Parts: sequence; C-alpha cells; structure tokens
Amino acid sequence: MRTRPDYLAHAVLLLGVVLFALPVWLVFAGSTQESGAIMRGELSLLPDLRNLGVYARVLTEGSMGTQPVWHMLMISLGMALGVALGKIIISVLSAYAVVFFRFPLRRTAFWLIFITLMLPVEVRIIPTYSVMADFHLINTFTGLWVPLIASATATLLFRQVFTAIPDELVEAARMDGAGPLRFLRDIVLPVSAANIAALFVILFVLGWNQYLWPLLVATNPNLDTIVIGIVKMIGVETNTDWAAVMATTVLALLPPVVVVLLMQRWFVAGLTEGEK
Repeated sequence: MRTRPDYLAHAVLLLGVVLFALPVWLVFAGSTQESGAIMRGELSLLPDLRNLGVYARVLTEGSMGTQPVWHMLMISLGMALGVALGKIIISVLSAYAVVFFRFPLRRTAFWLIFITLMLPVEVRIIPTYSVMADFHLINTFTGLWVPLIASATATLLFRQVFTAIPDELVEAARMDGAGPLRFLRDIVLPVSAANIAALFVILFVLGWNQYLWPLLVATNPNLDTIVIGIVKMIGVETNTDWAAVMATTVLALLPPVVVVLLMQRWFVAGLTEGEK
C-alpha cells in the first residue's frame, strides 16, 4: 500500500533549507563582487566567477594587515582539535572514575563538577586568565585551548552512557581478570564510540567558533584564529575590503562543514543511541 508523500513536511524542510542556505549563498556571491557595490547595497544574487581569484589572494596574503588565511585556518584547526579531543579524554576518564570506582566523596566530586554548568565562561574568564598568566601561557598556542578542555556537560553525558552498562558485564569482565584500563579499552570505549563521535562533532564546532577567549589570551597576530581574523579584516567600515571578508568567511565555513559531513552517520547514531 502506497502512502502519499507528506507535502507539508517537505515544504517546511525546503523552507528551512532556503533560510539557512540563502545567507551562505549571499556571502559567496558577495565575495566575487566589488567592495564598492557591496557598500552601496548593490549586492547581486549571481556571483561573478571572474573574481574568484580573491580566494587565492586572501589565502596567501590576508587582508587589512592580517595573517594569511591559511595560517589562521591552521591555528583554528589546531585549537578546535585540541579542545574537542581534550574535552573527550578528560570527560571520559572523569565519568569512568565516578561510575566504576568507589572512593570517598565520589558523589560530592560529581556534584561539584555538575555545579560548574551554572558558571558560564564569562564568569570564569578572569580567574582563568590569571591561572594562565601564572603558568606563562599567555600568547602561546597551548594557552588557546588548554583552559577550554574541561567540560562538565561532556562528563555528565558520558556518565549517563556508562551507567547504562549492565552490572553483569562489569562482573564478567572482573572475573575474566580485566583490569580497569583493559575494561575501559575493550568494553567502555567501544560501547560509547557513537556518543564520542557525536560529541566530537559538537565540540569541534564549539572550539572552531571560539572568540572571547582567543581575543583575550592571544594578542600576538601569529596566534589569530580565523574568527579573530575576520573581525580584524572589517576594521573601519568605510575602508573594508568586503569581498575579502566574505571570501574568508566562506573559507572559515568549510572545515566544520567537512567534519559534519564526514561524521554525519556517527553523529546521528550517537544522538539516537543517547535517547534510548
């Protein structure tokens, strides 16, 4: 028996695609047009493919005195990978300890971690900066990502995943002589692989889009992330190479999009498994 297509659902999805895709298309089209036309509000919906050379120019030279875009992309990529991998490693280990180990004040330790969810980055940014200054990590690449790798949210999510592992499986592994590290490697990590992949995508995008912390901790232009670079390119509005800004914005979109596309299957699996 054939079911009729849900035209309303398809219409809503199509509208959502248009609403999300149109701004990106406008940025791409604007990157191939003259800055003067953009300033006058004469932005065309059709890109001028003859001006695609702006992408090569910003990649190798930058704009408005900024670093070349390829350099800023590498800084952002390293920071995003460091934040994502660091958060996952620390959160997995902390959740593993809270769930499978018995030690004094175990529950208190978990609730102390949980309470930090109520403290946004802006509240903690001054003491965090002070700690980084004491460790002489201001204006260093390490200082860009190390303070961001602790995550109460990721710890809570992994704790929920680990508590779903049956006690019988834990006892069977113990009877087979599996130590804590072997149990973590052979059972816990494979069981939570989809959740790790889903969280990696979210944390990568989070690290890629960081603005406030890199702006504060790294005043050296050689450590500018792509987000900081775009802001610096704008400068004085009347003296901005808008084509270069928009070309840089398009290039800044590509790495997160590639990560999402490559890990889409695991991302969806991690979200759906988390709901079960």
